[in-house]
Amino acid sequence: MWVLPLIAAAVAFTFAGMLAVQFARRRRAYQLLWAIALVTYGLASLALMLGALNGWSETEYQVYWALGAVLNVPFLAAGELVLLFRQKWVVWVSWLFLVFSVAYTVSVLRGAAMDPAALAEQLPSGKEVFGAGSAAHRLPQLFSYPAYFVLVAGTLWSAWKMRGHAELKERFVGTLLIAIGATIVAGGATFAALGILTGFVLTLVAGIAVMFWGFLRASKPVAAPGPPAASGS
Repeated sequence: MWVLPLIAAAVAFTFAGMLAVQFARRRRAYQLLWAIALVTYGLASLALMLGALNGWSETEYQVYWALGAVLNVPFLAAGELVLLFRQKWVVWVSWLFLVFSVAYTVSVLRGAAMDPAALAEQLPSGKEVFGAGSAAHRLPQLFSYPAYFVLVAGTLWSAWKMRGHAELKERFVGTLLIAIGATIVAGGATFAALGILTGFVLTLVAGIAVMFWGFLRASKPVAAPGPPAASGS
């Protein structure tokens, strides 16, 4: 099972690299935010790989939990908001929220007690590792869950605005695929909570692959709409 997280990490880092190149050329804030999100996805996947391969250390689980379960989706959602609302204040508010999210997550996890017996499992759940209702266990509820709904709503809204425009077909389909990929990844949380490693890593790979596919389609050059057909006299 360690191979699939490694594949997911490779796809995520490739995806992040393409976004970083776009940011270097165009200087769009959402490209940087999405690149960071994909880096966190890749690092969380590597932590999962190490945990599945050699057993979990406290540091590996903290990286997996912080970057995969808590912070990844907020960066994706912030990028979507910046893309939809292109005012500078939205960019600044998004960055301030993300800085707070990172600082709070690090602070909580640094002082969190972890159950060694739970870490001995193949795929430990946050509930077992940190304790049900603890501050560390509740981090996804504070940041990741609300951000997921913002991300999907924003992506679907973008797709809705492009409907009916033949020249935007690839971008429309790509945007929907990104939303579907994010939903597949979110669905993997059920497997993670149940400790089912096979189901979780399959959703991990499938979700990032669908999102990457959507990104490639949405990034295709938009063909200029053709001139209207001349009417007969």
